[in-house]
Amino acid sequence: MEQMRSFGFICPHCGQANLHQRSVFALSAAAARMECACGKSSLLAETDGTKFRLQVPCGLCGKTHQAQCSADEVLSGRGIGLSCPDTGRLCCYIGEEPAVAAAMETLAVQVEKDKTDTPEAFTDNVIMYEVLSELKDLAARDAISCSCGSHRYSMRVGRASVDLICGDCGGRLRLPAATDEDLDRLCCQMKLEIRGRK
Repeated sequence: MEQMRSFGFICPHCGQANLHQRSVFALSAAAARMECACGKSSLLAETDGTKFRLQVPCGLCGKTHQAQCSADEVLSGRGIGLSCPDTGRLCCYIGEEPAVAAAMETLAVQVEKDKTDTPEAFTDNVIMYEVLSELKDLAARDAISCSCGSHRYSMRVGRASVDLICGDCGGRLRLPAATDEDLDRLCCQMKLEIRGRK
């Protein structure tokens, strides 16, 4: 019996979970395009014999990602998962049909949950609050300055970081504010210096 490999992804356009099968022989012989039923996205797999180049539609961020894997990973073994560079989460599965089908069920539930969740203002509200509190303490001690000599700055708060922008030269210092490590790193600082443009 011919050995088959399964490919799973979520269509970024219609949100449908896609599960396609191709034989190892067909995958080795020519490029394979696996299209969603809506016709608006497709996964492309091309090989030169030693590695596969993949174009993967991503149901997590809406983009199409490029990936490269060894032919062994794609054509044999239990399988592999490819992750979305924007979210860091797995968005595509390749391998044996039962494993890919199970992984796709989990992914489809996660994508649906993401749609219904109200987006938080910050990646982690508690960490962001602590980071801003720490910056307030540093500001009270006049411990924030720019290498250009200025002590004037503004603050821009993003989802997962805080930018300190020099009021004179426009230099910028980005402080990550999403994890415990980000907070620990900031708490170790006695002062902060923005890298000036002058």
